[in-house]
Amino acid sequence: MKIAFLNRYQNKVNRGAETFVTELSKRLSKNHKVDVISNVNYYKILKEKYDIIIPINGREQAFLIRIISWLTGTKMIISGQSGIGFDDRLNLLSFPDCFVALTDFALLESKKRNPFVKVVKIPNGVDLEKFDLIKNNDGNKSKQNIILSVGAFTKDKRHDLTIRAVSILNNIKLIIAGGGGNLKQEIQQMGENLLGTNKFEIVSVGHDKMPGYYKKVNLFTFPTVPWESFGIVLLEAMASGLPVVTTDDPIRREIVGDAGLFIDPTNTDEYAEAIEKALNTNWDEKPRKQAEKFSWDRIAEEYEKLFKKL
Repeated sequence: MKIAFLNRYQNKVNRGAETFVTELSKRLSKNHKVDVISNVNYYKILKEKYDIIIPINGREQAFLIRIISWLTGTKMIISGQSGIGFDDRLNLLSFPDCFVALTDFALLESKKRNPFVKVVKIPNGVDLEKFDLIKNNDGNKSKQNIILSVGAFTKDKRHDLTIRAVSILNNIKLIIAGGGGNLKQEIQQMGENLLGTNKFEIVSVGHDKMPGYYKKVNLFTFPTVPWESFGIVLLEAMASGLPVVTTDDPIRREIVGDAGLFIDPTNTDEYAEAIEKALNTNWDEKPRKQAEKFSWDRIAEEYEKLFKKL
């Protein structure tokens, strides 16, 4: 098959959508011709006559590809990376040949919003070899617990809530790793004011460097908004053996299972208590076993089966 992923932000920012394109295209290219297109030229796409096109950016891109697919017989698939919100409402109204929901919650919501579109569930995944259980050899010499939060420096990632929760705890350092967004300076200032430079670190880091960060911390936290579409970083953390403290909503509960604790991160005391409890709990192999349910290799096989059915 001839497959195209369209994403104008590919190799420009590091988000879940870009990880999805990278990991899935890499695996599908073993058996198919796969193009990842960031500079989208619709005339060239029309001439190429792809079997499958997956537009990532939605809105007008989805509607233009829908027209091209009608003209060429191409099948258009949209993956619900945007989350259940305005963007995916529009994506569903473009009447793709199939809409891929990432969770059971998204599956039900998508079917309600456009019952005339074929909807299937295929989650995002994690590279289980890249993110593993092998820890750094240098250890934690200060015996200080270190927790990690990952996400763009934006309002929706709610890094400020993590800083507030950690500020009322003792002997805990917070690392926030991210890229993109316009709030880095504001978050850095808040972290240094409430935690001090010895208990706070903020870094901009590429996805290829993330395994090293997961390996030197004790706990992962992700206080994202409830409408976040997925959270691949949760899988990466769990694959690295880390328990998770995250937002209590149906999507996060489905992803994390029994490998973490769920809280309302706007309740600072509740959030802080959960961090302390998670650090003092023996999680054994629960995080890794939960992550193993989401292998990119298995997920690529599910997409391949879907393509063949279409």
